Amino acid sequence: MSHDSWPDGLYADVAELAGRGEDLRQAAGLPGADSPALLQAAFAELDAAVEMLAKLVQDDAGEPGVAQPASSAEQALLRAVFHDAPAALFVLEPDGTIRRANAAAGDLIGVPPGYAAGKPLTAFVDLGSRAAVQSQLAAAARTAAPRQIEGRLVTPRGPVGVRLTANLVRPQEGMGVLVVTAGATPGSGHQQIPGHTAGPGSGPADGEIQAMTRRMDMITAVTRLLLDNSTFSEAVTLQRCARLLAGDVASWVIVDIERDGELRRQFVVGPPDGQGGELSRRVRAVDPEPGSVPAQVHVAGRSVVVAHADDTTCLGTGQDGTPLLLAVRATSLLSVPIRDSSTRYGVLTLARPAAEGRFDLADLGLISELGQHLGVAIRVDRMFRHRSAVAEALQSSLLPARLPDIPGIEMSAAYLPASEGMEVSGDFYDVFPVSGGWAIAVGDVCGKGQEAAAMTAAARHAIRAVAHWNPDPADVLAKVNEVILDGDYEDRFVTAKLAYLHRDGDRVRVDLASSGHLGPAVVRPDGRVDVLSGGGLPLGLFPDAEPARDTLDLGPGDLLFFYSDGVTEARNPDLEYFEDRLADELAGTAGRSAAETVRMVQGLVASFAQDDLRDDMTIVVAKVGAADGTS
Repeated sequence: MSHDSWPDGLYADVAELAGRGEDLRQAAGLPGADSPALLQAAFAELDAAVEMLAKLVQDDAGEPGVAQPASSAEQALLRAVFHDAPAALFVLEPDGTIRRANAAAGDLIGVPPGYAAGKPLTAFVDLGSRAAVQSQLAAAARTAAPRQIEGRLVTPRGPVGVRLTANLVRPQEGMGVLVVTAGATPGSGHQQIPGHTAGPGSGPADGEIQAMTRRMDMITAVTRLLLDNSTFSEAVTLQRCARLLAGDVASWVIVDIERDGELRRQFVVGPPDGQGGELSRRVRAVDPEPGSVPAQVHVAGRSVVVAHADDTTCLGTGQDGTPLLLAVRATSLLSVPIRDSSTRYGVLTLARPAAEGRFDLADLGLISELGQHLGVAIRVDRMFRHRSAVAEALQSSLLPARLPDIPGIEMSAAYLPASEGMEVSGDFYDVFPVSGGWAIAVGDVCGKGQEAAAMTAAARHAIRAVAHWNPDPADVLAKVNEVILDGDYEDRFVTAKLAYLHRDGDRVRVDLASSGHLGPAVVRPDGRVDVLSGGGLPLGLFPDAEPARDTLDLGPGDLLFFYSDGVTEARNPDLEYFEDRLADELAGTAGRSAAETVRMVQGLVASFAQDDLRDDMTIVVAKVGAADGTS
């Protein structure tokens, strides 16, 4: 027989049968599946398949009974009896959709009867028995024979074992309706929901107070977590927050973040049991699908709470085709955008199994607030990362990319920023050729930030430009002072040291000019150390400031050690300054190479301050070798 000759409605019946069969197959694969109930439901579906085959052979349509219209008074009486009946009653369409529910049914599932209307009865059934209940209801509608179904309804206090009795009633010509009664099975109970009380003497008011206190505690815990985010790491922030929520609000927390215009799965935190880890990896391996609840929330920017999740695909499907909602055994879903006042960064989704109860409007308000907190935290994290990247790029532009090779002089330098803050440093150094020799410039601008960086760049480039044609380092700094004074740098100033190095056989003459900068120190091969004083006034303060002058004579093995105040002002927990031990530590570097000296002093300062540098540290070392270039 061709498909075209099938009786009307058979296509839909076959499609529904196939869908219920697939639901039974997926339910059988869940941990702790109720095998007897699933087997009984499978036999019912087999009966349905046999009946469908029989319809292809003969037409068994019978005359439906004709119901006599009842009087208005009788109808009112029947409605009152239905509404006030002590047993939980549901009136279902043949496809399992709730047409009406009485007050007892609403009390059982914890929602007003009007809320339940229009939803499938299976939306209020725990996932473990949902497929079996669906098949048995379909069998009752098809065969008109009463059916008793064992299952578990989802209530505000957790899942409750019930026995459902389904009867087909034909109130008038045409399609009938299913009347389902629900009664608790012997020994059935429920699990206590976090935030709710069920003990003696604890009423609704007590439960509301405890729930409110719990929500306030959660807001405080998340706020403390975000404020303690000293790393400014977006990934760390999201992961810690997800773990915090998973430990108290819901068994499953999923974080999706937009990357390159696409919503990507970032973190999944599930129950801390053996199966939770593997299942978390399965959920994390799948990005949110278009049309899924997280994707819709991200596009619309509006929160969604699915108190009773009847669509098992609302969270998407796994790589094996299993609906993720079914895999995590969730019956209630809540999804909120992670956003600040102007930007959507991603979605925070929570899922609860039946034992934890359903999400309500209070949960929605709490998680929506946390989503906004996370959005602000992400904005701050990204802002600091951006500022850090800008600071690093700007700082690198103020320092030479590499030191030049100077015949007979070994050069090495290091710059280490302070431990706190991401502002651009005012430290700078430079090594460049001048007439008949080489110049070493070291300086420090008062303050940090972009304004200090502008002044640093002006000072460094002015020194290099003026020194190109001026053989006197002191006069160079005097001219640079005029340049700085002509600039609009408010009350900032620059300390600077400029040294000209001229080779004369095995000796090196050093002409020094100082404008308020420290040092340098001279380390002799025998361990003697001479720490020179600074001298001179900083640049940018007074028009007639004269730089201090000095002259040094260095021989093979002598080492010239330049540094910034980040070295001398480093402090240990006892508030002692490294300046007091600088000479002794430098004596221990005698005979070492320039690079070894830089690494050694840098490590000593960091260890002395326990890696808590209060200011940026700059070191430049020049070690004199033989005239032939050997050290």
